[in-house]
Amino acid sequence: MRKIFKKIIVFILSIEAKIVLRKYKPKIVAITGSVGKTSAKETIFAALDTSFYVRKSRKSYNSEIGIPLAVLGVETGWGSPWKWFKNIIEGALLIILPNIYPKWLVLEAGVDHPKDMDFIAGLIKTDLVVFSRFPDVPVHAEFFNSPEEIFREKIKLLKTLKNSGALILNYDDKKIRSIKDGSGKHALTYGFDEGANIRASNLEVSYKESKPAGINFKVNVGGGSFPVFLEGVLGEQFAYSILSAVAVSHALNLNIIKVIEAFQNFKSPAGRMRILDAIFDSTVIDDSYNSSPVALEKALEAFRSIEIKKTEEGGGRKIAVLGDMMELGRFEKNEHRVSGEIVGEFTDFLLTVGRRAKFIAEGARNSGFPKEKIYEFEDSDSAGEFLKNFIRKGDLILIKGSQSLRLEKVTKKILARPEEAKLLLVRQEKEWQNR
Repeated sequence: MRKIFKKIIVFILSIEAKIVLRKYKPKIVAITGSVGKTSAKETIFAALDTSFYVRKSRKSYNSEIGIPLAVLGVETGWGSPWKWFKNIIEGALLIILPNIYPKWLVLEAGVDHPKDMDFIAGLIKTDLVVFSRFPDVPVHAEFFNSPEEIFREKIKLLKTLKNSGALILNYDDKKIRSIKDGSGKHALTYGFDEGANIRASNLEVSYKESKPAGINFKVNVGGGSFPVFLEGVLGEQFAYSILSAVAVSHALNLNIIKVIEAFQNFKSPAGRMRILDAIFDSTVIDDSYNSSPVALEKALEAFRSIEIKKTEEGGGRKIAVLGDMMELGRFEKNEHRVSGEIVGEFTDFLLTVGRRAKFIAEGARNSGFPKEKIYEFEDSDSAGEFLKNFIRKGDLILIKGSQSLRLEKVTKKILARPEEAKLLLVRQEKEWQNR
């Protein structure tokens, strides 16, 4: 019954979204890839917001429902028929009555299953298409025969690009770079490599009172070099997100200085490499939104790069709390083991959460990491209870796992100010709390 109800709702909202797009004719930026879509969406929104009335897709809902919701400017109805009915009414009013509508829409175009992108291509026509990154083992691999099949599914987004439109491509990803030659479209590239049109350089971790405070880097575009500081986040993935936004701005001839200044107020979406204060004057890097092999690899790279000082109380330790990575299919065991081998190279203690994450612990042990420094848990509640009594002054904790593990519960248990959890953490809505 729920599936039938969902299909009916998606059908009605999609029809309304098509009519709304035809009526108001907004310009559209669509972002796809297997890593970095949401952060790119946020930075591109911030860039366009300097010059236009713009709307972004909210949260990270899948495109089947997320794009119609964004077009109509309504929230998800979760499990409430009344809320979904209210959304349908609001969509109808948007069609019938005159309204002020955004000039630009910034939309995530993700896929969970084969043919998902066909649905998107039938709904929108885009002015800019942004490709973020396609790792060798992407998320949702369970539902596709190979990573190449996922890549072919996602590049169907090219079908939506208008003849006058432009491609924004991650130059450092060879798969994405190959799109440029066969597309026949105007393209701008971004990345760290020398050949990129918009290039980042000099990426460093910034510190405040011996604690990580954010990242510094330079954006090189149009013969100029612009310094960027992103407060409260870690990881080169945010540099890529900024680069994609600068590339979009460059394609639209926006004032780059004005755009760079807008990034001073950038806040990472909750659960994505956020630096938060934790108990006992420790620091947590909260990356609890979701996980995949390449996203975990990048999180661990950032974790490795951070310098911390040992304390007299025996603190100043690096503690990794890692949960299951879902939907990996036949890659599941190996990718978890490989992650364990990596984390064992530079962490002091490893906590795993979930039955798949046991292979992370196995990989760490097999690579020589001391077994007495590994703690395994079945769920986030038990891991959080242990961790809050294990932390010492000056510790640095990385927390990352797939959505279903709910590792934000671990983060909440060690927050210095747990009363701020609703402002700082992912999945704090009532609907999530009741699950």
